Amino acid sequence: MARFSGATWRPIPRNYTDGGQDAVYGVVIHIMDGSLAGTDSWFRNSEAQASSHFGTGRSGQLYQWVDTSDRAWAQAGGNRTWLSIENEGRGGDSLTDAQLNRCAEVLAWAHKTYGVPLQLTTSTTGRGLGYHGMGGSAWGGHTSCPGSKVVAQLPEIVNRAKALAGEGGGGYQPFPGADWFKREPNSAIVTAMGKRLVAEGCSAYKSGPGPQWTDADRESFRKWQRKLGDAPAYCDGWPGPRQWDALKVPRVS
Repeated sequence: MARFSGATWRPIPRNYTDGGQDAVYGVVIHIMDGSLAGTDSWFRNSEAQASSHFGTGRSGQLYQWVDTSDRAWAQAGGNRTWLSIENEGRGGDSLTDAQLNRCAEVLAWAHKTYGVPLQLTTSTTGRGLGYHGMGGSAWGGHTSCPGSKVVAQLPEIVNRAKALAGEGGGGYQPFPGADWFKREPNSAIVTAMGKRLVAEGCSAYKSGPGPQWTDADRESFRKWQRKLGDAPAYCDGWPGPRQWDALKVPRVS
């Protein structure tokens, strides 16, 4: 089995080929032309005859529907040799910053797991990061998927994947997931984030030895979430992709 620990595992009972992944040339970017919830529901419908290995939501959710040792039904003739990521949105949309991060995380994982090179490709026999439309009629004729705005963002996905893999790039540390954050409250990344929060006015953050994320810290962070404009229901005191991206936490070793 091959599952990415950074994704929420949402296995589907149908619409894929068990053990049918012949090889992994790279990762293919798609656009859903709909919502993450709607796509999740559709992939479970026997009439769909479609699926994807991964899917992102615009606020940064990442689902894995199909084990990467199995063949998802995402790009027709490209299914045997490519992994797939469906992205919430419609034709003409750009991916959000959080979606770019999630796609980069999958690409970096595919690089580590399958040796996928961190590069762009427009060839169905190439290797790296591609997009659905590059396959033409052999890949179902979806030449407008994922759209020109998303295609223009593909180099940024590669750059972020390189930074994650330690192969160049820079910038900030992409959000590692709320579950990880709760498990590792004393990590260097969380400490770096705390310094950024202090700069943003979250004075309750406690640096130094001992627990780094107290009830007081959470309350201070809730206030900063409200300042950022998050809806009250999402002001829970735990960093999510939107807040992490807004803080631009520096990379740490």
